[in-house]
Amino acid sequence: MNKIENQTFDQERALYAAEQLHVHNCRFDGPADGESAFKECRDIRVSGSFFNLRYPFWHDTGLAVENCELTPLCRAALWYSENVTVADSKLHGIKALRECGNVTMTGCDVISAEFGWSTRGMEMTDCSVQGEYFMLRSDHLKFKNVTLKGKYSFQYIEDSEFDGCDFDTKDAFWHAKNVVVRNSTIKGEYLAWYCENVTFINCRIIGTQPLCYCKGLKLIDCQMIDTDLCFERSEVEATLTAPVISIKNPRKGTITVPAVGELIYDEPLAAGVVQVG
Repeated sequence: MNKIENQTFDQERALYAAEQLHVHNCRFDGPADGESAFKECRDIRVSGSFFNLRYPFWHDTGLAVENCELTPLCRAALWYSENVTVADSKLHGIKALRECGNVTMTGCDVISAEFGWSTRGMEMTDCSVQGEYFMLRSDHLKFKNVTLKGKYSFQYIEDSEFDGCDFDTKDAFWHAKNVVVRNSTIKGEYLAWYCENVTFINCRIIGTQPLCYCKGLKLIDCQMIDTDLCFERSEVEATLTAPVISIKNPRKGTITVPAVGELIYDEPLAAGVVQVG
């Protein structure tokens, strides 16, 4: 690789269509306020660098970003790119990653609303995330040890796995399909409404009115804490290890629970069975 280091760039498309390039300890900032520094690049490594300008990585293939800072002014940083790795970096601009494929992220700090939309294949490990509408309409996600605080996360995702995660997020997993969540805590209101073929294994679920209007829903050895009006109109097989405040009109299946404060059956199609004790 050719190497560029210790320089500052602020012009438009500063390194447009570059290939086989390692950029180290550089700044993308300045009065020219140029956009799209690395657009249409191939086989690029960027390390220890600072980004304060918009749209730096669009339509790139073979991109590695390491120990970099992308500020709140670095909007829409990674779009339409393939074969991307991001490690030990800060991504603090809105819409920081979208429409990408084959992405690996490790040890990153993400503060970004509308992050990850329509991404195809992402592995995220040991990362911290804040943002709304996280990973909307993405698929083939594999997350491990990820903490998230936000709203409306993982809506319409498909074919994904989560392990050892801690999610504090309202309206998560709405309309999700073919998802497995293991050994995780999910806190928030209205969890996973309208989902299909979603399984929770050894999870802690906290918050009101979870898991309604679901199909093919499974819970295996899960705790449901401060949860009421659960499973309304859902097709569910569940083994719960903690008491539930109330269960309302499960459509189909069997729910085993040590105790329940109130069982509500006031809808004629509610044929789900609740086994208490």
